[in-house]
Amino acid sequence: MPKLRGEAFWRETLRSAHYVVAPMVDQSELAWRLLSRRHGAQLCYTPMLHAQVFLRDANYRRENLYGEACPEDRPLIVQFCANDPEVFVQAALLAQDYCDAIDLNLGCPQMIAKRGHYGAFLQEEWDLLQRMILLANEKLSVPITCKIRVFPDIDKTVKYAQMLEKAGCQLLTVHGRTKEQKGPLAGVASWEHIQAVRKAVNIPVFANGNIQCLSDVEECIRKTGVHGVMSAEGNLHNPALFEGRNPLVWEMAEEYLEIVRKYPCPLSYVRAHLFKLWHHTLQVHQHLREELAKVKTLEGIVDVNRELKLRCQEEIANQKEGEKPKEGLRFFHWICQPYIRPGPKERCRENGDSGTEKGVRGKRALEEEEDGNSELLSKNKQKKKLRNPNKSFDPSLKPKYAKCDQCGNPKGNKCVFNMCRGCCKKRAFKETADCPGHGLLFKTKYEKSLSWQHSQRGIQTPEIGQRGDADVGETAVLKEAGDS
Repeated sequence: MPKLRGEAFWRETLRSAHYVVAPMVDQSELAWRLLSRRHGAQLCYTPMLHAQVFLRDANYRRENLYGEACPEDRPLIVQFCANDPEVFVQAALLAQDYCDAIDLNLGCPQMIAKRGHYGAFLQEEWDLLQRMILLANEKLSVPITCKIRVFPDIDKTVKYAQMLEKAGCQLLTVHGRTKEQKGPLAGVASWEHIQAVRKAVNIPVFANGNIQCLSDVEECIRKTGVHGVMSAEGNLHNPALFEGRNPLVWEMAEEYLEIVRKYPCPLSYVRAHLFKLWHHTLQVHQHLREELAKVKTLEGIVDVNRELKLRCQEEIANQKEGEKPKEGLRFFHWICQPYIRPGPKERCRENGDSGTEKGVRGKRALEEEEDGNSELLSKNKQKKKLRNPNKSFDPSLKPKYAKCDQCGNPKGNKCVFNMCRGCCKKRAFKETADCPGHGLLFKTKYEKSLSWQHSQRGIQTPEIGQRGDADVGETAVLKEAGDS
């Protein structure tokens, strides 16, 4: 059966999905997707997966996709980051039987994407993107989709989208921010860019950005004409967003924890979800924030969640008539609601800065920061500095690791093959060679084995001693055959 394309793909395979949960690293795992689907989400994406790691690591495939087969979790789109056409397609071929489409991430703006050369940092390399999508469209049995960020210029954004469509992209998700708009510098997403893309292409378009409640979804569809709307942070703070409800936080937390019991995931994912769900409450009960951060078991997280619930129920019981939410919240802190990220000026005032451009800082300290001023370091780096006052974070002083000739990972300093340990082990085994730098002694062990076999041939039992030379030779040959 030929694969569906464009509108037919969205209408039949994706079931005309309007409400979409975004791909979120370590946050859109199976348990959270199932919770979101129970409360109005019609389509979900997996977290962004690294194509090269997915291709070479069976455990990574099992942990992120193969071990999570669930009939309720469809339609589903698997998202990859990649910068090599062959690697991307080979990884996608391993994933296509477990999903309804493969998405290429061209929107991640984080520093890790810059270092790895993927996500939004590929948006100027149109020739490479064309080759990746053309090859995927040719080889895969499921459609290829893309998630992008916009350029400041609308016309360039439109040409970018048209290029992706021409290469074979069957659905486009447009995040209405540039790659520079992130963290406290995020600002408002441009629906004008999204509307222009929607009018210029003939494939379905999803919008992403500025979505905090159901009315935002409806307004976005009305203003831009898109087929569906994707939510990330809005969904994390209120998984019932697409239902148009604002439930009690502990109801969502308890339901999520029950799903996690059935479909386990790393504890760090669970903890991160509860930090988002309980965000406003943890500003009030800050000692429980510490408890949630330190707990090391799922049962421990359940206990902290129960304690937060009891504290909120006590507040509700003692609530005075006519009392209103505090700190500018739309609802009381125990009700699921969006977190309004402070803009650059508000963030600067919180930090005691002047609000000038120099005072504006990202969510994390930039790697380019100079050492010597602890106020410019992230909290994590400041903690490391306390443990080791002599530690330096000056990038110019960081050791420069030579790369493995085979895979690009750091090579062993004393490796005879100039490879990382994994590649070295494969080559040393294949060639029966030694690498003292990695402690791999295949040649030495093989020679010892031969020496032992040779010594055994010289040892003759009384029975063998009574037999002729031909019998002894025959015994040696049989022993060699058995050893091999």
